[in-house]
Amino acid sequence: QVQLVESGGGLVQAGGSLRLSCAASGTTFGRAVVGWYRQCPGKQRELVATISYGGYTNYADSVMGRFTISRDNVKNTVYLQMNSLKPEDTAVYYCNAAYSTLTYWGQGTQVTVSS
Repeated sequence: QVQLVESGGGLVQAGGSLRLSCAASGTTFGRAVVGWYRQCPGKQRELVATISYGGYTNYADSVMGRFTISRDNVKNTVYLQMNSLKPEDTAVYYCNAAYSTLTYWGQGTQVTVSS
């Protein structure tokens, strides 16, 4: 059974930092494009950042320069370093692994940024 497990969320003050982790079990990330998405109540889930097997990254404009996505293919883990956090970054953050024919989602981790 494939599972993506996110961790690292929590409550932080504006300007602070958090590091999210996404670990895969039951499979390896392999050549999947792995990404972080977020969703606020009443809003659609939106892309935050993605990273390919080779390390090519893509970021939403709203997080460019503040967030960094990385992956450790040996540890089978993807990270999202979030710096200079803003109240508008408050959301549930989801990990996603997109393979050629299948896509998996984690259960999400809550990030709350207080002003």
